[in-house]
Amino acid sequence: MPFPENTPPPLPDPDLAGFPADVAAPPVPTAPRARLLAARALFRRFERPAPSPARTAAVHLGLFVVTLITTTLAGIQLTRGDVGLLPMDVFALRGAPLWAELKRGLWFALPFLGVLTVHEFGHYFTARRNRVRTSLPYYIPFPMGLGTFGAVIRIRERIFSRREFFDIGLAGPLAGFLAAVPLLIYGFTHLSPVVGGPVVYQQTLEVAQPLLFRLLARLFADPALLPPANQLMHYPLLLAGSLSLFFTALNLLPLGQLDGGHILYGLLGPRWFNKLAVFLFIGFVFYAGLGLFSLRDDWHTWLYGGPVYAGYLALIFWRVLPAPRQGLLLAAGIWAAQLGWATAFPGAVGNPGWLVFGLLLGRFTGIYHPPAPDERPLGLGRKVLGWVLVAIFVLCFTPSPFQ
Repeated sequence: MPFPENTPPPLPDPDLAGFPADVAAPPVPTAPRARLLAARALFRRFERPAPSPARTAAVHLGLFVVTLITTTLAGIQLTRGDVGLLPMDVFALRGAPLWAELKRGLWFALPFLGVLTVHEFGHYFTARRNRVRTSLPYYIPFPMGLGTFGAVIRIRERIFSRREFFDIGLAGPLAGFLAAVPLLIYGFTHLSPVVGGPVVYQQTLEVAQPLLFRLLARLFADPALLPPANQLMHYPLLLAGSLSLFFTALNLLPLGQLDGGHILYGLLGPRWFNKLAVFLFIGFVFYAGLGLFSLRDDWHTWLYGGPVYAGYLALIFWRVLPAPRQGLLLAAGIWAAQLGWATAFPGAVGNPGWLVFGLLLGRFTGIYHPPAPDERPLGLGRKVLGWVLVAIFVLCFTPSPFQ
C-alpha cells in the first residue's frame, strides 16, 4: 500500500449518471452509491490483478539466477581475453576442467554482481526509509560481453521532494563505491602470478584503469606482481573491481534521471540543472561520434553511413530544444564540429559505443530532470556529500572499459 506521505488525497466519487461501461450489462441502478458499486464491478472485469508475493519473488530470484549464470560464463570468456558471445563450449566439459573454468568465472561473477547488488539495495533501502514504494532489484542478463546490463529497481510512486530525489539517487552509487574499493584492495593485496587457475598469457584487450584504480594499485599492490593493462583480463577479481568502478561512474553521469542526474539536480535545482544538461549532452554526443566521419573519408563511407548518422543525430536532438527546428540545427552544428575536429586532428577518436547510450537518453528517458512538488534546497551536509560523489565520478570514470 502507498505510504501516507506520498499518497494524494482521495478523489470524490464521480457522477456516473449515464455511465456507458457495458451496453450488455444490467440496467444501472438509480441510487448514486449503487451506480458507483456497479461501475466498479464492471471495471474489475478489465483490471489486471496484482501478482502474488510468491510470483514476484520467483521473478526476482529467477532473474538473479539467470544473471549469475550469464556473468559466470562472461567471466570465463573475459579471462580468456575475449568479450564476444558467452562460451557455450563450457557445458561440454566434465570433471576437473569444468570446475577450473567455473571457478575462474565465479571469481569474476560473484564480486561483480555483489557490487551491483549493494548498489541497488542502497537505492531500495533509502527509498523505503523515505516511505517511497519501490520494487526489489530486477537483474538484466545478457548473452555476451559482461553477461549483464546491470540491475534496476522500479519506483512505484511519485517522489515528493528534491531531497528525496537526491538521497535515493546518491545512495546507490555511494554504496556500490564503498563495496568496490575494498574489493580492489583485496585483489591488489592478494596478487599472484596466476589467479583462478592456469591461463595462457597472450596479448588481449586492455582494460581501462581509471584514476582511482591506479591510485589503489600504487598504494596496495606489489609492483612485481601487478599485471600490465593488456593482461588484466586474466585476473578476474581485479577485472570485477575495475568494471565495478566503471559501472559506478556510468550511473553517476550527470544527465537526465540517472543517479548522477538526481544528485546534480539536488545540488543545483531544476532551473540550473536543466540548463547545464543541454551542454553536458552536447559534449557527450560530440565525443561519442568523434572520428566516425572526416573530410578525408571516401564516398562509400558517406553514401552508406552518412544518412544513418544524420538520422541518428536528428532523432536524439529532436526534443532536446523547445522547437524541433532548433534541435535539427543543433544536430547539424554538432556534426559540422565533429568533422572539423576530426579533419584538423586525425588521431582524435571518440567511443561510438556511447551512441547507444545517447539514443536512450535523448529519445527515451530524456536529458532533463522533472521538478518535485517540494523544491526546498539541500542542507550543507548533503551538499558536501553531493560534491564528494561528483569527485568520485571523476576518479572512477573512463571513456571505455576496454581499449
